[in-house]
This record gives sequence, structure tokens and C-alpha cells, in this order.
Amino acid sequence: MTSINRLPRTNYITIGGITLTLFIGITFLKSFLVTVNPGERGVVVQLGKVQNNVLDEGTYPVLPFITSVKKLNVRIQKTDIEASAGTKDLQNISTKLTLNWYIEPSKVNKVYQEIGDVNDVVSRIITPALNEVLKAATPKRTAEEILTERAQLKEDIDREIKKRLTAYGIHVNEVALVNVAFSPEFAKAIEAKQIAEQQAKQAEYEALKATKEAQAEVNRAKGQAEAQRLMRQTLTPELLQKQAIEKWNGQFPQVMSSNGTLPFINVSPKNLPAK
Repeated sequence: MTSINRLPRTNYITIGGITLTLFIGITFLKSFLVTVNPGERGVVVQLGKVQNNVLDEGTYPVLPFITSVKKLNVRIQKTDIEASAGTKDLQNISTKLTLNWYIEPSKVNKVYQEIGDVNDVVSRIITPALNEVLKAATPKRTAEEILTERAQLKEDIDREIKKRLTAYGIHVNEVALVNVAFSPEFAKAIEAKQIAEQQAKQAEYEALKATKEAQAEVNRAKGQAEAQRLMRQTLTPELLQKQAIEKWNGQFPQVMSSNGTLPFINVSPKNLPAK
């Protein structure tokens, strides 16, 4: 009975020993290999010194305690910051900037050597650069110009931030001005000014319309006066007599004036036909 109980215990010890040996062996073998995953690049550090070669995606042999590999993300990253700055007319603005960027794959060793990992890139390089570029761009414009020329402001920031970050091996895809906010008092002043400008334009339009209508009336009056003048020049007594005859219906008026004269036409009784 005792021998039967000892056999399983021996087997357990044997299985445990084999498992531990395999685990130690696999761990030891893995220490000689390093895997660079998709979207990463490997920085080779040998005896504390960053090497010139950069490891692409894949698995590579290394010498433990002599060579190590630091992996950096080279995918497109997004960084958001909230910043404030002053304008040319001494107004304060608050804005949210969004930067899409990535580390140049061929320069990860330089980035790691001079700056550090991705977190160091954001905190030590990108965030300060965005703040500095914004504070340099907004004082060139008044607050109203920032509202009306927002696209140009974005282009200025985009151009300057690309220039700064390229020197560190960081590629910028795009900078976005997500929001630009002014003080409530200034926002109300801008709204009041826009309303006043719209009212002024409407009044100018009404005045111009009235001027054109008055000018049109003057032109019509001049035309009528000219037509009457030309008509007076062409109306002779003979023409008036002819027009009266053409319109006469052949009947004399039933009521005669006191002097016995007929209007318009002098007709001799001798020329009348006999009845």
C-alpha cells in the first residue's frame, strides 16, 4: 500500500521537474530572440550604445546582457492639446489643437537616442512646439481677423510646426484647429458689429434703390417732355385742320355759340348739295 502511494508522488515530482526545465529552457531561448511587431521599429542598443541599424518587422537573434532592442511605434499618432494665446489687438483666445504625426521609421534610432520613447516625444517636443507656434502665429492677427481668416492661421501653424518637428525625425500629417473661443464680452461685441454692418449694408442698398428709381422717373419725364416738344414742332394749323376733318362724323353741333361760328371747319353753304 505504501509503495502504491509513493509511485504517483514520484511521478508528480518528475512531471514538475520536466515542466520547470522546459519553462527555463524556453525562457532562456527567448532571451536570445526579439520580435518587432507590425507598426514598430527596433532600436538596437549594444553595451549601452545606440547602433546605426534599425530593425524592421520580424524576429531577430540577440545576445542577452550585451544587446537589447527598444521598440518604437511608427504608426500615425494623434495628440490633442488645449492652449491659449494673445491676439494683435490684445484679446485672449483659447483653442484646441489636434496634431496627427508619426516617427520616421528610418530615424527611430536618432529619435530614441536624442529624445526617448513616444511619451518623451509628446511631452518634450510636440506639446511645447505646438504652444510656441500658436503663440507666435496669433499676435500677427487681430481677433476679428482670426475669425475671418481661420484657414490662413491654420496654414501658418501647419507650415511652422512641420518645419520644427521635421528636424527631430517626426513627420506631421495635419494640424487641426478644433475650436477657437474668445471671451464672452468680445463675442457679444463681434455679434453686435456684424449686425450693425448688415443693417448698414441694407440701408445702403435701400438708398441706392431709391436713387435709381428717382433717376428712372427723371429719365421718363425728360422723355415725355422731349416727345411733347417734337410734337409741337410738327403740329401746324393745316395738320390740325386735316386731323379735325378726318375725325369729323359729318354732323354739325346741335348747340351753336352766340357768334354763330362752327368749330374746326369752315364749310360754305353754296357748296352743299341741293335737296
